[in-house]
Amino acid sequence: MASVTYDNVTKKFGDAVAVDNLNIHVDDKEFLVLVGPSGCGKTTALRCLAGLEEISDGRILIGDRVVNDVAPKDRDIAMVFQSYALYPHLSVYDNMAFGLKLRKVNKDVIKKRVEEAADILGITDLLNRKPRQLSGGQRQRVAVGRAIVREPKVFLFDEPLSNLDAKLRVQMRAEISKLHQRLETTFIYVTHDQTEAMTMATRIAVINKGKLQQLDTPQNLYDSPANLFVAGFIGSPAMNFFPAKLRKDNGRLIVDTGDFIVPIPADRSKVYASHTDKSVIFAIRPENIHDAAFLPPNIHAEKVEAKVDVTELMGNEIFLYLLSGKNTFVARVDPRSQLRVGNQTQVAFDMDKFHIFDAETEQAIR
Repeated sequence: MASVTYDNVTKKFGDAVAVDNLNIHVDDKEFLVLVGPSGCGKTTALRCLAGLEEISDGRILIGDRVVNDVAPKDRDIAMVFQSYALYPHLSVYDNMAFGLKLRKVNKDVIKKRVEEAADILGITDLLNRKPRQLSGGQRQRVAVGRAIVREPKVFLFDEPLSNLDAKLRVQMRAEISKLHQRLETTFIYVTHDQTEAMTMATRIAVINKGKLQQLDTPQNLYDSPANLFVAGFIGSPAMNFFPAKLRKDNGRLIVDTGDFIVPIPADRSKVYASHTDKSVIFAIRPENIHDAAFLPPNIHAEKVEAKVDVTELMGNEIFLYLLSGKNTFVARVDPRSQLRVGNQTQVAFDMDKFHIFDAETEQAIR
């Protein structure tokens, strides 16, 4: 088993910087997810680790070994791609065994490893089939099995679930998480889907425009985003943002968006006092905005006038798309809510759970 270290890694394609001075240490047996929008550099970072791209600057270490100049086949990693990359003319067994045969591994060892991997993945009864006879989920399991039989130090996954339908993605997420627990090996997983990242990762590295934005546990990313990008990327529906000013009113610090005003609780005012009379971004998640008729107990609620523009009935909850002057925002409310399109109403902001960002730097004010 092995740790992985990106030490000031930069990758350029001509003048374009795909990975910009990346510093990440992945612990042995950790499940790290690289997440970010399309084109942010996360797959390039993974391919640099695999040796499929040559880095422009910095070092990559697997364990204590610098692998900058080590051939991909000698890095002791296995990669699962977005496309299953199976040989159509070979059986499932032969697809899984192919890499070991190239290395001239003993036939009995190959048979043992393939059968063990097939058992782990629940595809034992598929070993004699060809890829065209398999569903998308089954093909993805075969691709994972091909990686497992190599018994690598590090598993790399490049958006392996993006070709699957929604229900199958949920199922495969759980299976990959169980696989990590069973194999106790280092997993590095790339996705643009923040739900995958939140549900699977030990830690998440959020990347944008080639730069690491924040590296933390899923819960800490959700509760304490470091900047506006992370705040908007993590969470679904996305966090609501309101351009605003902080100012004093009768001795209290308030957030003034121009369309509504909410006071900041006294116990949190000290944190933001230095930004009085400055432009900020006030932010709150949809699940922290409630129908005033169905308030959860023991929250610090401040009511805001709004008009219901769109409703989405989800069964266990309702999404309200609301208008307040020039501001539009989303609330995730109790399914018993009777609010409907066109209603003028009051919604309640939970002022125990809000964020404020500097409008210029976009960094969280802590």
